[in-house]
Amino acid sequence: MSWNKLKINEELSKHHQEFDALIDRLPLEVFEDNSADKWSAGQLQQHIILSLKPIVLAMRLPKFLLRYQFGLTNRPSRSYEELVARYLKALDGRAAVAPKRFTPKQIGREAKQQQTIQFNKLINRLMQLVHKWSEDDLDLYVIPHPLMGKLTFR
Repeated sequence: MSWNKLKINEELSKHHQEFDALIDRLPLEVFEDNSADKWSAGQLQQHIILSLKPIVLAMRLPKFLLRYQFGLTNRPSRSYEELVARYLKALDGRAAVAPKRFTPKQIGREAKQQQTIQFNKLINRLMQLVHKWSEDDLDLYVIPHPLMGKLTFR
């Protein structure tokens, strides 16, 4: 079953607070360490910021532009659990490579505070927009995901 707007915002808030607390507790060396050939915690945070920006922008656009640019859905919204399962199946044991515009740069310790502020602002704006949209519109309009194709905003 798909989440309603209230549940979406509750989950966004809960997971944002958990992630924010984790980032805040990290020593600066760990925040910027990507020595294991993986993104650092700071780069992961930046990837989320880069991924959220187009969603927030799209949700601020007039709906007719979204319809013109991406069309409308032709199926019901998937549940969170279905999306996770579909994402994992799309990965199918291989590492996903983020498109260049969603790939974070090296993050230094001096950027931690400013990046966290930016992250918090984006999450808050996203939650405001989810609240503002109707339940029907969350199910009707779509936005492309690089790995999973078009997804409803829900």
